[in-house]
Amino acid sequence: MSVKIRLQRHGRKKKAFYHIVVADSRSPRDGRFIEKLGTYDPYHQEAKVSINFDSALGWIQKGAEPSDTCRVLLSAEGVMYKNHLLRGVAKGALTEADAEKKFNDWATGKDKRVSDRAQRKTDKRDQQIKAKADAKAKAEAEAAKEAEAAAAPAPAEEAAPAEGAPAAEGEAPAES
Repeated sequence: MSVKIRLQRHGRKKKAFYHIVVADSRSPRDGRFIEKLGTYDPYHQEAKVSINFDSALGWIQKGAEPSDTCRVLLSAEGVMYKNHLLRGVAKGALTEADAEKKFNDWATGKDKRVSDRAQRKTDKRDQQIKAKADAKAKAEAEAAKEAEAAAAPAPAEEAAPAEGAPAAEGEAPAES
């Protein structure tokens, strides 16, 4: 019997969420399954994935073949990496302690990468908000400056012809 780890669709139209299940490869997509390993909800800001790690690892070690999407989800959770390390222990390439250390280092690094990504996202959003505020303040300052400039020259222009008329002493005023 060929066993697959795959997604089983649930939810309403255009708002699906999925159960991650172990099923016989011949069973229908939403049909019978052997065991439910977790859930996957892609319709959130960050896709929500919850997996029973030990059970998923056990099925991978027994030879269950994950679908492409499930392989990505299991890799992100560390199941595939843990399986890789345990196969190395079985072959004698690693000791159990080395495998645990490598996995724990990967897990802490993953947590750090996720928090850094979230921090970069908030920093970028803050910079965009600040840039918009600066641009708005600059535009308001320019508009105020233009309004002040438009208001200031008008009295100066009226005063200039008045000063220009007495300056021409030798000329007679124009008569109509």
